[in-house]
Amino acid sequence: MALQEGAKAPDITLETDSGEKLQLSSLQGKNVVLYFYPKSDTPGCTVQACEFRDTAAKYKSIDATVIGISPDPVKKQAKFRDKFELPFTLLADVDHAAAETYGVWVEKSMYGKKYMGVDRTTFLIDKEGKIAKIFSKVKPAGHAEEVLVALATL
Repeated sequence: MALQEGAKAPDITLETDSGEKLQLSSLQGKNVVLYFYPKSDTPGCTVQACEFRDTAAKYKSIDATVIGISPDPVKKQAKFRDKFELPFTLLADVDHAAAETYGVWVEKSMYGKKYMGVDRTTFLIDKEGKIAKIFSKVKPAGHAEEVLVALATL
């Protein structure tokens, strides 16, 4: 069953890019931008991450926490964070359990080959831990600003 806006955000615990555990529910009381992306250091994912980096001060000024999640292992997440100086946490969802919980682990197709992967999706979670907005089929360019606009309505 797909998650709906207004529903409680499923609680997940994953390793961060620094190897610590982060439990989503520990961020209750803040607005959280939880964005799932397919793979670190690929063109679209880099554009998306760098836009969140470049708007980080705006997110901080409205008490919003940005968190990126992909199936990449901790070391790859740390390398991606360092390479692009990302000022937010990346989570390693190696077994894609969080992606499955959030309904974004889907069958994809490239050059006629079918495979399982992350459907680029962002969940805006409000201070009460509810899903305020779901952005599906995200286009990386311009997305960080689009999320800021939605945050302003919370």
